[in-house]
Amino acid sequence: MLTIRGKARGRFCDGVTRRDFLRLGGLALGGLSLPRLLEAEARAAAGTSQKAVIMVFLAGGPPHQDMFDLKPEAPAEIRGEFKPIGTNVPGIEICELMPRLASMMDKLAIIRTIVGAQGEHAAVQCLTGYPEGVSRQQGGRPSLGAILSRIEGPVSPAIPPFVGLSPRMGHAPWADNGAPGYLGIKHAPFTPNGADVSSLTLQGISLDRLGDRKGLLRRFDTIRREVDANGALEGMDAFTHQAFEIITSSKLVEALDVTREDPKLRAKYGYGDMKNVDDGGPCCMDHFLVARRLVEAGARCVTIGFGRWDYHDRNFIQCRERLPKLDAGLSALVEDLHVRGLDKDVSVVVWGEFGRTPKINPQGGRDHWPPVSCALLAGGGMRTGQVIGQTNRLGEVPKDRPVTFQQVFATLYRNLGISPTTTVPNHFGRPMYLLDDFEPLPELI
Repeated sequence: MLTIRGKARGRFCDGVTRRDFLRLGGLALGGLSLPRLLEAEARAAAGTSQKAVIMVFLAGGPPHQDMFDLKPEAPAEIRGEFKPIGTNVPGIEICELMPRLASMMDKLAIIRTIVGAQGEHAAVQCLTGYPEGVSRQQGGRPSLGAILSRIEGPVSPAIPPFVGLSPRMGHAPWADNGAPGYLGIKHAPFTPNGADVSSLTLQGISLDRLGDRKGLLRRFDTIRREVDANGALEGMDAFTHQAFEIITSSKLVEALDVTREDPKLRAKYGYGDMKNVDDGGPCCMDHFLVARRLVEAGARCVTIGFGRWDYHDRNFIQCRERLPKLDAGLSALVEDLHVRGLDKDVSVVVWGEFGRTPKINPQGGRDHWPPVSCALLAGGGMRTGQVIGQTNRLGEVPKDRPVTFQQVFATLYRNLGISPTTTVPNHFGRPMYLLDDFEPLPELI
């Protein structure tokens, strides 16, 4: 942030000092402090697609063999405590703790053979398609949401194209909503959990007065042009632009307000709080509903961090607590998208950074297992009601059809109407492909 130094010469009647007001990029407007990570491209949205994606990250590495790839015929130290149940698609079985998802398997697709995880406790590969080390070596690979912000821009000036709902967590890499990487800070996610949502509305300031302050900021544009060498201040200026758009419209605040929904529908999603679990995140059921409201309002990508799944001990106790919550929130989201006719345009992907060990450890837990994990997909016009890939008898490695993170990303880009061969510039202006693996999964097309 650039601060114009000088003596504080009094306060505005709303209590904001003039010195504070001259902090470019902070947009200190009568107590308003918008999250800094706002993306703002002002190009008109007329004629643009409103396809979107909701990415649900299960932080810690969810146990694939206790969710979507049960092994009832394996030895007791492998198969665990849960039994598989049938779904509404003959031949497909999932965990007994997820009956609502089982009843709509025709609307879902399971991938049981995700490969290529690096064993990193981080969300980055699920958000970009690249492991953390590779992303760093390449200058910071942008997340899918940042790509959409760069290529498509906002549908509405009042709704950021990329919104991240993951709250702060004790282990920060789990709380990653999706970094903009070499696309620059103006394509970072808007994070409403980073500040009180009430700060998105005007606090005792008229639109006329707001316009005066906007004019003052505009007069500092000369300073910005003189000192901006790397585009950082241009990004701040973009935040300012969208900040004015947001606070003069109620559209974003309304999208974030789940109390506007029918209580019966909200009850279907379930109720959860924002209490973190150890170093992980909460099971906030409202986030599934907020995500649907945001994409309906015009957001192109919404990321969610749901729960904590790093079960080195008490695996089955913790699964009994959290799997029903995932079952409720996710099934309500998928059903809601179909009811509202959004299932062809909105893709949903649910996964974690890796799987868990087939063998249960002495503490009743499962440890890290990068060789294979699972994913659940829905919507996006994809062919659902199927399972892609199968693991061997003990759930250790793929028996057939290994699927990479990038193949899933290529499929999501296709659903969004974007070719993976599209390029975006890195920090040095060099065109970079969105992915190295351009081929979407033919089973889902």
